[in-house]
Amino acid sequence: MFKFKDQSLKKQSLVHRSYLNENKNEKLSSNERMEFLGDAILEFWISDYLYKKFPDFSEGDLTNLRSLAVCTNNLAKIAKEIKLGEEILLSKGEEKHGGRNNISILADAFESLIGAIYLDSGFKAVCEFLDKTLIPSIRQLSKQKTLKDPKSVFQEIAQDKEGITPNYKTIAESGPDHQKEFEVGVYLNNRLIAKGKGNSKQKAEEDASLNATKIFQNQV
Repeated sequence: MFKFKDQSLKKQSLVHRSYLNENKNEKLSSNERMEFLGDAILEFWISDYLYKKFPDFSEGDLTNLRSLAVCTNNLAKIAKEIKLGEEILLSKGEEKHGGRNNISILADAFESLIGAIYLDSGFKAVCEFLDKTLIPSIRQLSKQKTLKDPKSVFQEIAQDKEGITPNYKTIAESGPDHQKEFEVGVYLNNRLIAKGKGNSKQKAEEDASLNATKIFQNQV
């Protein structure tokens, strides 16, 4: 784990919004602003890295590899490897319901941590952190025979098994504009296959497609 010069930045990066209601006296804000910053930094870092590292990859392959590397599932996996879940500040209710292993919470915290590292020590420190934590999984993912994002994977499964292209619909939205939570369903025709959640429609759709793929794979 990165060593912070300013420990308050690290703490801020790990404040899940559920924690705020039970700890109003601490006068904290959630980690979502830092996540916004970290997401943008991560997008630039990985685009730069992939462009330089894989000169023979097409634009499509670069895009798909980037999607796989920064998808919720992969970022959550890395967050678990560095034991980030143990340090996230959660409400008692969120923790009781498995928040420390929630892939969306873990992935968001990882992006927020990137933002905090940047604010603490600059872009070079972010690069060093991502070199250690993210590059190993990128190397592994790049060796796959096909590079497809989660929605593309489920689309192929659905078309192969049922001859139907999945469609996604927003089921619910909650929270203020700057702290939106989306719930999205993935459907085959009008049949709901799975639901997903995230702080953007894209992340919720990705989560739904991952859940749908697991359902279809378990039917085999």
